[in-house]
Amino acid sequence: MRSIAGRLTVWYTATSFSLVLVATGLLYWTLVQNMRADDQRMLADKVQVLRTLLRERGADPATLKEVEWEWAAREYEQVFVRVLTAANTTVVETPGMSTVLPAQALANPDAATSGVVEVRGADGRLFRTVTAVAGEPAAHHVIQVAVDLTHEQEMLAGYRTRVWVVLGLALGLSAFVGHAIARRGVRPLEQIARTARQITSSSLDARIAQARLPSEVASLATTFNEMLARLQDSFERLSRFSADIAHELRTPVSNLRGETEVTLGRARTPEEYRDILSSSLEEYERLSRLIDSLLFLARAEHPETRIAREHLNLRRELKTVVDFYEGSASEKGVTLTIDVPPTLEIDADRTLFQRAVENLIANALAYTPSGGTVTVRAIADGPHCEIQVVDTGRGVAAEDLPHVFDRFYRADKSRASTSGNLGLGLAIVRSIAQLHGGRVELDSELGQGTRATLILPT
Repeated sequence: MRSIAGRLTVWYTATSFSLVLVATGLLYWTLVQNMRADDQRMLADKVQVLRTLLRERGADPATLKEVEWEWAAREYEQVFVRVLTAANTTVVETPGMSTVLPAQALANPDAATSGVVEVRGADGRLFRTVTAVAGEPAAHHVIQVAVDLTHEQEMLAGYRTRVWVVLGLALGLSAFVGHAIARRGVRPLEQIARTARQITSSSLDARIAQARLPSEVASLATTFNEMLARLQDSFERLSRFSADIAHELRTPVSNLRGETEVTLGRARTPEEYRDILSSSLEEYERLSRLIDSLLFLARAEHPETRIAREHLNLRRELKTVVDFYEGSASEKGVTLTIDVPPTLEIDADRTLFQRAVENLIANALAYTPSGGTVTVRAIADGPHCEIQVVDTGRGVAAEDLPHVFDRFYRADKSRASTSGNLGLGLAIVRSIAQLHGGRVELDSELGQGTRATLILPT
């Protein structure tokens, strides 16, 4: 496969050489036409001079002496002149003309001046000739004028030789300059390639300098840098995610291992074994919830994941979820209320929708102290519907708000191991919202409460 530099070099060379070739050819053609026109004017002048002399002095042999200066004045071109009677008898001619150009070798005249024609002489030389009639029709004369083109042909041959030399040099120079320009043009691409080759998992922060790049390549560099930024962010998230998974798995596995080692340390009564198994079952449940949540997030982020939408009455669906958490709210001393219009409806996956609302309510109850309230409301907003879960809990600090939807992130680090909180609830809510083509937002003020808003298209 040819490189871009090679293709640019070929195109530049072909284009520039074509321009030089056309320009040179045009100059050569112009030179030939100018020389032809000059000879034609000269021949016409000769004919006119001879006509004048014949008209004024007649067919006197001394006329030749009058016209010899006409051809002798031309330094590099020999001019031949012949005057014939109507019976093709030579009256006067330039010495040696009959040997080189016999009278019958030239064109027959018409009533006026015949066209200029090129004739090959007996010695092989090329002549540009003209034949014309002078005098009265009854007693006219024929004028034959020829100019030797030997010098002109030699000059054109030398010119063509120089032209070919110039064209050869132009071709080489065009290829050299084209290659230099092409290499300079693709240098920014080579810089991008070098940067790409240097990127590893530990150097994703490398970026392409855009200070001196042309606009077209700068756009590519910007896109490439943005891609690197996304890769870096994704890799960092993956690294944190892997570390968080290891951390989350380490605690229950350590607990299970410790309990098992203690249990096997000595013989136990059936009741003690029952208590230890019950404690292990809690850790198993925690591991199961963690694995289920991670599998759900993995499926939700898969591009081919499809959801089963159905027509839902929001009040009925939200009332079902609120009734489920009513007991937990009462035990904690938190008032759980619902404020949803009876006719508000939405198309959504019932299971996923209920799970998203359950996570929001569970999160609100977890951070609302006794005596507080948690309100679930829904409002229509054009083509979207907003499901809000508002609590009067402790709120979320401003520095934590940008991260609350990240996996395993907990604003309250002290509740990490005591509450069974996995730090995946809000991440699951965001994935469910995105599967429905919506989003989730969180507004909070420390000490004043939190409002979580699930926005879904109706």
